[in-house]
Amino acid sequence: MISSLRGQVQHVGLDHAVVEVGGVGFAVQMTPTTLATLRRGEEASLATTLVVREDSLTLFGFADAEARELFGLLQTVSGIGPRIALATLAVLEPDKLRHALAEGNITVLTQVPGIGKKGAERLIIELRDKVGALPAPTRPAHSQTRDHVVEALLGLGFPAKAAEATVDNVLAENPDQSTPAVLRRALATLGRK
Repeated sequence: MISSLRGQVQHVGLDHAVVEVGGVGFAVQMTPTTLATLRRGEEASLATTLVVREDSLTLFGFADAEARELFGLLQTVSGIGPRIALATLAVLEPDKLRHALAEGNITVLTQVPGIGKKGAERLIIELRDKVGALPAPTRPAHSQTRDHVVEALLGLGFPAKAAEATVDNVLAENPDQSTPAVLRRALATLGRK
């Protein structure tokens, strides 16, 4: 297993970089965030993992060991391969991903291309206990109210965009409302449409 690389960056592409180590250029697949930290001609140090398939050996690189471990953990879930795991880390920073899994936040997880509602639920069920206990994020009550009401509206079958826009409008008019009051006003507004 190749668990790290340190060498000179020879090329930076849209989804990969070539890092030369001991005269051998390794093509390493990475997230756009990690690629943005690399400069051609400079030395790079990456945490890596090698994915072996019948027809290919693909090296994936990460800025740190935490991201590499999350990448491996994501692949333990049925239906999640290396491409979707990398896409997940491209869309969600490791801390945001851990919080979404710990909180069971389907809305955040479905932002990743290739992960639908069922996939997000499977991720939460299989990984919630594996990501470890996290300190509760300090978020204003306004943000928590918004998240709860949007999630309730999605559960009732309203489209995500309409639910989010309606809740934002209700909270803009009166940001100090309780969660049940915001939900009632959002339902009344959506019911008229």
